[in-house]
Amino acid sequence: MTRLILARHGQTDSNVGRVLDSAPPGPPLNALGLAQAAALGERLRGERIDAVHASTATRAQQTAAPVGAVAGLAVEVVDGVHEVFCGDLEGRGDDEARERFDAVYDAWLAGDLRAHLPGGESALDLRARFLPAVERLTGGVDGTVLIASHGAAIRLASAALLGDTAETLYVPNTGLVILTGTPAAGWALEHWDTAVPVVGDVTAGGPPD
Repeated sequence: MTRLILARHGQTDSNVGRVLDSAPPGPPLNALGLAQAAALGERLRGERIDAVHASTATRAQQTAAPVGAVAGLAVEVVDGVHEVFCGDLEGRGDDEARERFDAVYDAWLAGDLRAHLPGGESALDLRARFLPAVERLTGGVDGTVLIASHGAAIRLASAALLGDTAETLYVPNTGLVILTGTPAAGWALEHWDTAVPVVGDVTAGGPPD
């Protein structure tokens, strides 16, 4: 049995400015984000964690670092689990860009997984790279695997891993989604953070990052 912990990264200045910032390596954590990452490490101190992974984005690696330090593990950077690519909207935080993003994101949540961000990815594109990464990292593992990733990516991938049978929710900075199971047998939802204790998050309802 595998326990899969999907952790969203801590806060960045792009979060604060509500900027669509998806392409790696992206911005680093800001001061609050670093505090959130440290708090995540302390939160997971009592957990048995057997592997710590992070996306190719700097903010995900910085978030995973305190978890790895507490667990005595090196953070492995992996392909495939970075944020859904925003394409032509990358780097924008204006009202028009947000409206265009929200329209596609709402379509995904309504079940139209083929909808594309302009010049960017669809939900199916995200799943096509994220799910094989999960299978690769968890296959044959009897223990707990943590992957530091991104809000929209975690939400879209978790829905797929759960067979599109569970309602998914916004994932706050350093929020956790915890699944149990195996790639072969399927996954069940153990826990979904809707708020993170100790350190706050200002981006509820915000863009992918």
